[in-house]
Amino acid sequence: MLKLPHNLPTLPEIINDLPNISGWETEVLSVVNHDQPVFLPTTNLKLADINAVFAIALHMHQPTIPAGQSGSLISNLQYMFEHQHEGDNHNANPFAYCYSRMGDFIPELVNQGCNPRVMLDYSGNLLWGLRQMGRSDILDNLKRITCDTTYQPYVEWLGTMWSHAVIPSTPIADIKLHILAWQHHFAAIFGWEALARVKGFSPPEMHLPNHPDILFAFIKALKECGYLWLLVQEHTIETITGESITQKHLPHRLIARNSQGETISITALIKTQGSDTKLVAQMQPYYEAKTLFKQQLGSHLVPPIVSQIGDGENGGVMMNEFPSGFKQAWGDMVQHGGGKTGVVGVCGTEYLELLADAGCQTEDFPHCQPVGQHQIWQQISADDFSANAVENAIQEIKKTNPHFHVDGASWTNHISWVQGYENVLSPMYELSNSFHQKFDPLLAKNSGESITKQTHYRQNLLHNLLLQTSCFRYWGQGAWTDYAREIYKRGQNLL
Repeated sequence: MLKLPHNLPTLPEIINDLPNISGWETEVLSVVNHDQPVFLPTTNLKLADINAVFAIALHMHQPTIPAGQSGSLISNLQYMFEHQHEGDNHNANPFAYCYSRMGDFIPELVNQGCNPRVMLDYSGNLLWGLRQMGRSDILDNLKRITCDTTYQPYVEWLGTMWSHAVIPSTPIADIKLHILAWQHHFAAIFGWEALARVKGFSPPEMHLPNHPDILFAFIKALKECGYLWLLVQEHTIETITGESITQKHLPHRLIARNSQGETISITALIKTQGSDTKLVAQMQPYYEAKTLFKQQLGSHLVPPIVSQIGDGENGGVMMNEFPSGFKQAWGDMVQHGGGKTGVVGVCGTEYLELLADAGCQTEDFPHCQPVGQHQIWQQISADDFSANAVENAIQEIKKTNPHFHVDGASWTNHISWVQGYENVLSPMYELSNSFHQKFDPLLAKNSGESITKQTHYRQNLLHNLLLQTSCFRYWGQGAWTDYAREIYKRGQNLL
């Protein structure tokens, strides 16, 4: 058990029909900012016995939409249950099962003598929506593998943005609010000790900012909120000299430099390219890891890692093929090394802690930066750092390279989260500005938490975060952009 600060309150999960997303910032930060090992005391793996490892994560999300009775805010999953004959809404029940089933699979495999691992990434919207729908059965099943010490060592939760906001186009001032909101909400459901174990971060849509100031603010917020590493997509990063990544099966050090020349860094595990759900459903990371051998990291030979994340519920391959593929792979490992030697599954934090315990230093990790940044830094002299210098460099590059942009890169690079969505983005930035103009002076004057505990603040924060949900900029113009306009109107009325 991790040592926690004394006298922590029991957090309510729902306050005046709203999710608990603010009000205990001091307590949250005191819990997550520690350097105690999370997996090392309980892991049954020894680095010396392992040739290669793999880590899989399941990403789960349902947006919140103003489509309930009298336009109330409900989960899209609830809407699917209530409108079974629209589109793919007949998948509502299979989706709900997917959100719960890992709570069955892990105990089943452990009790069969297997050594499974899985990482889970659930948006705040989804967790709130399940509670709104009265689906405590799903949440209780997840609590079993999160809090029961028999099964908890096999499962790692990853933090994320509360309402599934893609970071490159999220207002900088709201990035940390999303991160803290998710931490509040998670602690309220699963407890403080479970929150203290959340050390890895999963960016929605694997969308990594490549604008220097947005990336810097993002990494700074992650580190202030206790995170030690994040997942990044292979093609969203480059070497410091602008080449493609070649050591994708080793942890990297992601370097963020802002327009003032300040630098900050965080560990990154690299999600390899490919069709995400199919790769995870068929446990391809395991079979890829079987082709790998130990690699040099600093002065150590270490097992490489194949990291992969995919939607945990989306598509027939995930709904139907994943259960058998998942169970078969862990059974195969038991046949080849007892599940603890040779090629094995890990959680991300577990792997990094095993490396650190073996003497590996983060300074030895290969360095990387977001794709395109090498071009920016080439344009700026070492003594000329400023916001203007960075913006001028970006504009100069665009003149010669029409494909260059600082909208970030994600696992859906054929879709832009910016182009064609001005009717969502402009209101989104406007609501955020109004929110901060109203509350930032109050927070500065009243030392914060007396304000953030108020229902009025939480209502406004909720609408601000909800408007930034990626789904309102994914499906094209129509019902989804209309939902965004409605949330914007309500947010402005609340202000």
